[in-house]
Amino acid sequence: MSSPTAFKFTEFSRIIVEAQKPIAFDSPDHLMPWGTARDNSKNYRFNQKIYQIFYSYPAPLKILDIGCAGGGFVKDCLDDGCLAVGLDGSDYSKKFKRAEWATIPGNLFTCDVTDDFTVSVQTGESKTPIAFDLITSWELMEHISEDKIEAVARHVKKHLANHGLWIMSIATVDDIVNGINLHQTVRQREWWLQRFSELGFEHLPLFVDFFNTQFVRGGKKYSGADSRSFHLVLSANTESAPKVPPTGIRDKLFDAWLGSNLQKTLKRWIMGPSRKNT
Repeated sequence: MSSPTAFKFTEFSRIIVEAQKPIAFDSPDHLMPWGTARDNSKNYRFNQKIYQIFYSYPAPLKILDIGCAGGGFVKDCLDDGCLAVGLDGSDYSKKFKRAEWATIPGNLFTCDVTDDFTVSVQTGESKTPIAFDLITSWELMEHISEDKIEAVARHVKKHLANHGLWIMSIATVDDIVNGINLHQTVRQREWWLQRFSELGFEHLPLFVDFFNTQFVRGGKKYSGADSRSFHLVLSANTESAPKVPPTGIRDKLFDAWLGSNLQKTLKRWIMGPSRKNT
């Protein structure tokens, strides 16, 4: 696990990704682009909450999104002044300049995270590996075959600061497209908890309560007893992990309101019918 590394990101700096395998050529998601060709998830309420968590840590907040698809979450983080990087195993969005690949190409990269890679800041001839405060994986891990999960966890740990958090959503159902199951590891929550524990990560459930369904993927529509996905907030060093910020009743009510059926209905009523053809 990395220690936080001090560096100054200047106008002459750039992010570089050195990957053993720049593209996950053998992944069903590359061979049959689906989520990588469609998704561009973001949720600004999640961003607000991570800024609360890391408020006392040195700026800029350093964020790595693995499985970034269209890069929407990365773009939001950059707009807020974070140092944000997105990795995706497929080059579909890069080739077609889809979504944010057309706007922030210097922060989005292709990379097979099951093989070794390093994310660094380069200024002149100097390269400094980045120790990220936060690494996210939105419905990525079920796309990784069981025999490669250990490698992904190892590479995440390599890039995670001592105090860093690894936040993710994991789907628990098959995803079959044109006869191909894009989900290579379909397991329930308890299996994943045990596996990550074996790999040196501990789940911090109080953070899940703090986010109160306001994640980038796997939000309200997947909550409850029939959930098709769940969330984990992992730490490889719980003694150094951030503290869970206090949450007031107003925050809880606001979280419950955002994304609710009532809010969506009211929004449609206020905005009125679509004016696409006018």
